[in-house]
Amino acid sequence: MTLKDKADAVISIDADLQDDINVFDEMVAKFEDGCDVVYGVRSKRETDTFFKRFTAEGFYKILNHMGAKVIFNHADFRLMSKRALEAFSMYKETNIFLRGMVPLIGYKSDIVTYERSERLAGESKYPLKKMLALAWEGITSLSIQPIRIITWAGLIIFLISLIMVIYSIIAFFAGWTVSGWASTLCSIWALGGLQLLAIGIIGEYIGKIYLEAKRRPRFIVETYIGDDEK
Repeated sequence: MTLKDKADAVISIDADLQDDINVFDEMVAKFEDGCDVVYGVRSKRETDTFFKRFTAEGFYKILNHMGAKVIFNHADFRLMSKRALEAFSMYKETNIFLRGMVPLIGYKSDIVTYERSERLAGESKYPLKKMLALAWEGITSLSIQPIRIITWAGLIIFLISLIMVIYSIIAFFAGWTVSGWASTLCSIWALGGLQLLAIGIIGEYIGKIYLEAKRRPRFIVETYIGDDEK
């Protein structure tokens, strides 16, 4: 079956000037094999400096660790079929983080690896400051993990405060403290832990509201069985 024979033969390919256009044929071949999304993934980063390579790879690891699932070493070089684009149009949110949102579609996907050409002129448009901003955008757009970190931090500090209360009582009766030390220490730890825990619990509710407000589709139908019209 050739590309022209397919009913879903409208495709979109996003690429940067440094991306290897020679892999377009391989992307189209995977599309013809049934993939609706084909990601261009860098096979290596030998043209990058050590700092750039370290921060870039750390960028993907942090995103995945924080709940924003992305394709490792994939930027914005991808092929998408017509129906993948139509499915993506169902995501109505304003803050769009493509690297993390496209995998949410769920259609069959694959990757092609390529070596990115060395920059011939100019400078990278993604210095460390912008990369950190992009990472934060991705995390906050796709995950409420930072809120849960605050919740766990509050719970841990509160548990530590209970241990400190016991220690303070023992120290008080043992005569190891001065007047007011035990009450001050217990108050600081207990109130700090409770405040963080309370903020985290409130944040959980706000996070759920945030995710509901995006109104993302609950599911996307890939194929219809027994209905020729579909």
